[in-house]
Formats: sequence, C-alpha cells, structure tokens
Amino acid sequence: MPSIVSVSTYEPPYPLNQQTTTEFARELFADSYDDIERLLKVFANGQIEERQFSVPMNWFEYDHSLQEKNDLYIELATSFCVEAIQKCLYNQVFLKEKIEEKDVDAIILVSSSGMATPSLDARIMNHLPFSPHTKRIPLWGLGCAGGAAGVSRAYEYCKAFPNENALVVCVELCSLTFQRNDHSKSNLVGTSLFADGVACAFVIGDKSELSTKVKKEILPSILASQSTLMPHSEDVMGWDIKDSGLHVVFSRDIPTIIKDWLGPNVTNFLEKNQIGMKEITSFIAHPGGKKVIEAYVETLKLDEAMTNVSKEVLRHHGNMSSPTVLYVLERFMLQNHSDSELGLMAALGPGFCSELVLLQWKELQ
Repeated sequence: MPSIVSVSTYEPPYPLNQQTTTEFARELFADSYDDIERLLKVFANGQIEERQFSVPMNWFEYDHSLQEKNDLYIELATSFCVEAIQKCLYNQVFLKEKIEEKDVDAIILVSSSGMATPSLDARIMNHLPFSPHTKRIPLWGLGCAGGAAGVSRAYEYCKAFPNENALVVCVELCSLTFQRNDHSKSNLVGTSLFADGVACAFVIGDKSELSTKVKKEILPSILASQSTLMPHSEDVMGWDIKDSGLHVVFSRDIPTIIKDWLGPNVTNFLEKNQIGMKEITSFIAHPGGKKVIEAYVETLKLDEAMTNVSKEVLRHHGNMSSPTVLYVLERFMLQNHSDSELGLMAALGPGFCSELVLLQWKELQ
C-alpha cells in the first residue's frame, strides 16, 4: 500500500477578498444584464471570503492575447511549482530530513489552465537538481479531477515499482484564462468561484528507502482508486478553446448530476473494497463550490460536519481546480488520526468524470 508522506501548498502572491471581486464583476457585467444585482448574489452566496491570484487586480482591466496569457502561465507556473516542490520535499511537519530531488523517481505534473510543450515538468527540472532520468508524466485536461487523478496515478506507479516514489505536482492559474469580453452567465459564475493555486503530494512505495526520512507516525496509505467517465457529457464542464483563449464551460446542472450519479458510483467503489460509507471517517472532497458540497452531503448521506475541511478551503482559497483537493488533504494530514481509520478522496472534473481514492491511516512500516 503506497503512502502519502508529505504534502505542500503554495499561495500565489495577490490575495483578493470576495467583495472586491464582486465590485469588479458588477462593473464588467452590468451593461449585459438588467438583473445584475440578482446575478451578483452568486458571489455572496458561494461561501468564499478570499482567493489568491497570480497577477494583480489591474491586470484584469485590459485585454490580453492568448499568447501573452500562455507565456505568463508558463513563466509563473514554473516559478510557483519550484517553490511548492521545495516545500514538499523538505516539509518539516512531515519529514525528518530533506528528500533530495535526485531521489524522486517520477514527476506527475497536473494542469489544465495553460499549454506547454515541453511540459512544465521539463522546465521545472531545469531549475531544480532532479536526475535527468526522472520519469515525466504530464496530465492535461482533467480540470478539477486532476488532483485526485494524480494521486491515483502515483499509487499505481508505486504499486508497480514498490522501491520507488512519485511526486504529484498540481498547478492551475485559472485567473490567466479570464475573458473580460465574455459576458455569459458561465463566465460570471466562474469569476465568482475560480482562483489560482499550487500543491504537491509525495507518494512512496512499500519498499522505498525514503521511508526512513518520514516523521509522522500515522499517514494515509492508498488502498484503491477508481476512475469513472459519464458518456457523452463533454458539455458539463471544461474549456471552449477560441482565438482569445480558454472560455469556461460550467453547466448549471452539475449539482443535480452529482446527486443522481455520484452516490451509486461511490457505493459501487466502496462495495468492491468491502467497505460501507459509514466506515469512512475522513471525507477529502474537492470543494467545487457551495452547491457541489451540498450535493455531496445529500447523495452520500453524510453528516454535514464531514465537509467542514472542504468548506474551509473553499472559504479561504476558492476553487483552484486540480490543486484544491490536495489543500484539503494537507489539512487532514495535519490532524491526529487513529490507526486503521478510513478516508475517501473524491474529485469531479471534465469528461464528465469522477476520481475516487480510498485511504487508510496507518503506521508506516
């Protein structure tokens, strides 16, 4: 059972409170809607108080070409990832001593908010002393599901190579995709919700020599994972790629889809592993938004308190797409857990799809 032994998060340098972004949206969208004040309630009702962005507020006041936005994405994402990786490999809360970059066997780089070939992992390796033989596994297009998918792929890698380890790096600079001339309701909702963030998770195999560097006694081991695709659901969530850049696709039906589809999906996954939902004590859920969290509670018949950590992340960071679930995981890993407690990581993304990861808190052998 591969284990997650360190997690780190990075906050981009420009925090904005929700009131400031509401005023910006009022100015931008007012001429397009007679009922703008009613629509702006999405900002106040979304349970978000602040978010962090990679550029200052005045950047959004001007038009930017796709090339300009994407060049900035590559530059800033590379820089932010370097800082997050260094923090993860020497996180003194989780590790006794630094894990050297050259000892990382694989980098799983997750992002959907910009384009880069060579991918960001290659650029990061030019800034940090990774081995030139480190395996590069970039994942693109998974959106909000990407964090859990990255952990799933790390689990599979470390199952196949139990002496090795994998570093999951999730980076999304959603703010750089902002379309100031798109006055659709989807863009208005996206403006109220999305933010920037970076997070890393370090996963080791059962026989990894790096286990001697781990400080925490009780850690989440990965028992199983499941990916599920809903056929012919491309219009639920994702990007429309146009000459001006990436335009958000965000269906208003997402909470209803979750209520109807996710419950049986989770039940099936847990039954395969001979576990009931009532045995889960840690629900590590990607907080897609207030209504998404409410849909989790309803369809999975959860005690609402099980979503408190997800709500906290949403309140202070918004929806950062793929890194968000790792922000939730970090908070759970900072808590005290008993041996053999079970956890479920869940995230939903374009496809429409779900990524589920079954965890068990255990002493590292």
